[in-house]
Amino acid sequence: MSGRLTGKVVVVTGAAQGIGFGCARMAAAEGAAVVLGDIQKERGEEAAAKICAEGGRAVFQFADVTQEDHCAALADLAVKKFGTLSGVVNNAGWFPRAHLEETTTELWDKVSNINLRSAFYMSKHAAPHMRKAKGGSIVNMGSVCGIQGLPNLVAYAAAKGGMLSMTRTLAGALAKDRIRVNYIIPGWIATEGELAIQKGEGRNAADLEQQGNKLPLGRMQTVQDAAYATIYLLSDESVQVTATILNVDAGGSVLPIQAGTYPG
Repeated sequence: MSGRLTGKVVVVTGAAQGIGFGCARMAAAEGAAVVLGDIQKERGEEAAAKICAEGGRAVFQFADVTQEDHCAALADLAVKKFGTLSGVVNNAGWFPRAHLEETTTELWDKVSNINLRSAFYMSKHAAPHMRKAKGGSIVNMGSVCGIQGLPNLVAYAAAKGGMLSMTRTLAGALAKDRIRVNYIIPGWIATEGELAIQKGEGRNAADLEQQGNKLPLGRMQTVQDAAYATIYLLSDESVQVTATILNVDAGGSVLPIQAGTYPG
């Protein structure tokens, strides 16, 4: 690591595991102080402790990011604990499978609240702190489903599509404050949540690896792939990058998708 985020203070939601933890860990390794927010208290505390044991600066706070006051508290904690707020990674997400007729109002609302409303709340309460700091970076962890989702991800696709539209809108609204807002498509990653869903549908890690070999660049993506992209967007290397989609999905979102590439 080369200290690309030295002096930065970053909030990461959904940071107890998976992509969120990978981003928080790499951000700390690159010199940032990190606030980890998650609904998983014990696991989140362990994640922060691991980062600190590796020499990073990190603190965990329990946060149900569907609640506005919890999001405000994460932003406030960053400033109280570390003096400023430079970046936010809106990573918290939930992606249960359900076709159109199976999608209930309750499921639709919950998926939207976790994936989209949380990013709205965090951006809303981070922006004033970033404005005082003369700039910052908001990274929204999107999905190829934000462009077009699978038939059994109707609610999730709508939420990620909303996040993409919000990304572009906020990028324009906050540009005068030197606050950049970007959207990452991390690809297909075998996170704990994804593995649990696939296991429920009769597939194991070996099955997913075999399926990943059919993707354009020959493998599934990893947490580290997404974290590298996130660090770039949080760093000053991307100071002129805003309102963009950063594809980290081996071309999956722009190249023709062959039938059967992604399991349902």
